[in-house]
Formats: sequence, structure tokens, C-alpha cells
Amino acid sequence: MSRRKTDEEYSKTRAYKFFRWLKGQTDYTPDETVMDMDLMIPISDATDTVERMKDRQLNIDSVYDENSNKMLRFFAVLYRVVAVMFCIVLAALLVYNVSYLPPVGDPDRPTSNEVPARYIEKGIEETGAVNIVTGMILDYRAFDTFGESNVLFVATITVLVLLRLNKKNERNSESDDAADDHIYEPGDDLILQTVAKFLVPIIMVFGIYVILNGHLSPGGGFSGGAIIGAGLILYLNAFGFEKTERFFTEKTYKWISFFALTTYCLCKAYSFFCGANHLDSHIPLGTPGAILSSGLILILNICVGLVVACTMYTFYVMFRKGDF
Repeated sequence: MSRRKTDEEYSKTRAYKFFRWLKGQTDYTPDETVMDMDLMIPISDATDTVERMKDRQLNIDSVYDENSNKMLRFFAVLYRVVAVMFCIVLAALLVYNVSYLPPVGDPDRPTSNEVPARYIEKGIEETGAVNIVTGMILDYRAFDTFGESNVLFVATITVLVLLRLNKKNERNSESDDAADDHIYEPGDDLILQTVAKFLVPIIMVFGIYVILNGHLSPGGGFSGGAIIGAGLILYLNAFGFEKTERFFTEKTYKWISFFALTTYCLCKAYSFFCGANHLDSHIPLGTPGAILSSGLILILNICVGLVVACTMYTFYVMFRKGDF
């Protein structure tokens, strides 16, 4: 059996120094004993003078800076090699798949098949949506749109994880906190606030109109949600986080996105399993052109609009301040 290494022996190994560097532990407290393979310098000697402590700390920093630089150069080379290999493999796969595409002018190519004709000729009859694009996105291709909405949600959650501040960590001082607020929070800009009071309600109402009429005219959840998100961003810039967070916080975003995506999934679950045409869903389509028509498309537009609006606002908040 191999003898287990002591702490002193382990601290001399490359693995020890690598993991210390990997964790970002490059600043050492005076009560530690820092060791190198060829250099062992205790820095916790109470009899050392301040000058000797400074000199030894400089020596230690230089040793670890050199080791860190070597490791960084190694990973920089490795990163470039892996990146080049990945690009070569990806390009080869794309070229291989392109070779299977139909030639230009082929009558059997996808743009000439029966799918676009079906959308145009049978769209209103089968979906009830006057807007053929909305009928295609939220009925024929509802599964794809559900995936796109989930991509937005996952992307936003990822940004929250990467950029949010740890609220448990205390600030260095109250002055630093005040300085941050001074940088990120707007001042009492009377012109901006007056214009925002006038424009924000109009923007919100217009965004709601675009969402609710997405099956009747150009618009829908994606465009209407972007308009509402722009209204929230304008309100934030005019009045700051303190007032905006009275009605929109991180929990608000999570709950709205959760209920919107769950509702979407439940409303279209039947089509995920039934799939093809000619399978009656027993959902009335209503009169084409009426606000309450197109089956569940109106509800799906609302769900998509909520997800898009929350995603736009959350992205802006996180990249603007790093806190939510």
C-alpha cells in the first residue's frame, strides 16, 4: 500500500499549486506557509520585521506569478488548438450536409413542395387565423415556437447565474454602495421622467394591442413582447431600480415565465401527441377576423409575449448593473 502524503508533502506538488491557481487563490494571508518545489519560505515568523515581510511577500508573489504565467500560456495554446480542431470538424460536417441539398431549380426542393401552398390555401380554414404567419408559427409549428420560448428562458436564467451579485456578500463600505448607485441609477431628470410618464402607458397599451391582434393582423407575441419590454426599459431608465422593483423583481420574472411556458405546453400538448392534420382537437376556431377566434392562438400569443417582454427587461437589467 502506498503511504498517504502529508499536508506538507502535498503542498509541494504541482497539483496543489494548480488547484490553488484554478480557484483564484493567489493572495495568501500572513499565517500561511507557502511552499514551492525549489523554494520554501515561511511568512508567519513573528520576529520578522516589516521590511523583511514585504521582501518575502514580493519573492513569493514573483514565484507564483511565474508559475501562473506558465500555466496560462499552456492553457492559451491548448485553447487555440482545441478551437481550431472544433472549427475544422464543424466545417466538415456542414460541408458534408450541404452536399445533400437539392440543386438550384430542382422542382422537388422544399420551397416548391406542398407545405407553403398548404399554409396559404388552408391556413384560415384549419387555424382560424387571418394572419397566416401567426397561424403557421402558433399552430402548424407550435412545437418549434415552444422550443424558442424555452431557449429565451434558459438564456435568461444563465445570464442571471453568471452576472448576478451575491446579495450575502457585504459591501466594503456604505460610500462604495452610494458610489455604485450614483453611477447606475438615474438622476432626477425632469424631462426624461415627464416624457416617460406620457410614453410608457402608450407603449404598454400598444404592445398589448399587438399581442392580442396577432392572429388578425401583423404582430403577435414576439413583436408585442418586444414593445412591452422596451416600455419597461424606458421606465427603468427614467425612475430607477427602486421604483421599478416595486412591481417587477427576479421572482416576478421567474413566476411569469414559469406560468407562461407551462400554459403554452398544456394548451398545445394535444398537438404534440396528435401532430398531423385531420385529427380533430375539438377546440372551436370561431369566426375568422373576430378577436375571440383562431382557437388557442390568442392564449399562446399572450404566453409568448410575456416571456419575450420579461426576457428583454431581464437582459437589460443584468448587463446594466449586474444585480436584479
